[in-house]
Amino acid sequence: MEPGNQTSISEFLLLGFSEDSEYQLILFGLFLSMFVVTVLGNLLIILAITSDSHLHTPMYFFLSNLSSADICFTSTTVPKMLVNIQTRSKSITYVGCITQMYFFMVFGGMDTFLLTVMAYDRFVAICHPLHYPVIMNSHLCGLLVLVSWFVSLSYSLIQSLLMLRLSFCANHIIPHFYCELAQALMLACSDTLVNHIILYMVAGFLGIAPFSGILFSYTQIVSSILRIPSANGKYKAFSTCASHLSTVSLFYGTGLGVYLSSDSSSWRGMIASVMYTVVTPMLNPFIYSLRNRDIKRALQKVLRRTLYVQ
Repeated sequence: MEPGNQTSISEFLLLGFSEDSEYQLILFGLFLSMFVVTVLGNLLIILAITSDSHLHTPMYFFLSNLSSADICFTSTTVPKMLVNIQTRSKSITYVGCITQMYFFMVFGGMDTFLLTVMAYDRFVAICHPLHYPVIMNSHLCGLLVLVSWFVSLSYSLIQSLLMLRLSFCANHIIPHFYCELAQALMLACSDTLVNHIILYMVAGFLGIAPFSGILFSYTQIVSSILRIPSANGKYKAFSTCASHLSTVSLFYGTGLGVYLSSDSSSWRGMIASVMYTVVTPMLNPFIYSLRNRDIKRALQKVLRRTLYVQ
């Protein structure tokens, strides 16, 4: 086999939802609406946090980073899918496919790490409230986000460079709506052993390690809440992490649905992928704003200021 960076194809075909032509207009309107809601909702969260000095705390600092990652995460897949639906095209260039894979892994990894960091923040706030300002200082918060970016960027770069060494032959059809790494590896006609080893190792690391950290944090949180004597105190303590727990459940629930699916290219697998890549980022702003008085207050200020300017 010749060295892998000499690929014999210039593009891939993303079948995804393009096979049922009678539903194309409905799908286009649905995904466009979801994308607009996702971008606007997360932008409002970021704007509310940055404009209100009362929200300049570690919890909201991590939330603003999560909203930024969610916008970018959705933007790696949905715009190209909308273009393909509108133009009735199924193609994505070879470079475009590798680029999409790279950014999909970067921002998917960032979501995972940020949710873990936010769980640690809630653990310190509830289990060690007196030491919270000292432990969760600005330097540690910045360092946690920087480390998350470094790990996500490094893994994505390694996996993308490993993809460039592969040769792709006649079959260049990806039965998905975006360039999914595992599906693309199946099309290679050169040795993919190293790619699969890295894929499974990092999938285990990004899946098991962060989830274990979140599980440990919430085990300690529940234990601390149960020791609070008053029911009102228990409710207040739990309400500070209810939004994060909802986001974690939605993110990991849909993510596991994708990767535990026997056939990710089936309709069931693609719907699970839509839940993971589109619906979850769209719902996060609602989850964090509907039950959060501080966010509601900040959003009202932003909207009033906007209307006043107009």
